[in-house]
Amino acid sequence: MTRVYYKEAVGAFVVFDISRGSTFEAVLKWKSDLDSKVHLPNGGPIPVVLLANKCDQKKDGGQNPSQMEQFCKEHGFTGWFETSAKDNINIDEAARFLVENILTNHQSFPNEEIDADSIKLEQETLTAESKSQCC
Repeated sequence: MTRVYYKEAVGAFVVFDISRGSTFEAVLKWKSDLDSKVHLPNGGPIPVVLLANKCDQKKDGGQNPSQMEQFCKEHGFTGWFETSAKDNINIDEAARFLVENILTNHQSFPNEEIDADSIKLEQETLTAESKSQCC
């Protein structure tokens, strides 16, 4: 079933709960599943960012940054963030990091068909005109 959920994915988050060690044990299973079922046009893996969620509940100071960096490097994660969905900690930063990596990968495949419905993130912001009457 996961192949259906992953269809046309260009990036992913793998999330574990820092207050429950068993969720970290499943991280490599999810990464392996992604790597076996979803690929970039060049055959490489999609960017995957690891999220250590519930950092608002950490009791021992959280994850060891150097160990997490090494873990990510060894297992092909693009990066990692300590997050709290409850307190909105590092959610935007993690999403921005993943999107930047997705766009970097997308730009490296110039022959890929361009989707007319795609959104260009670098467009100028248009100001709305105020109208005094209904139309």
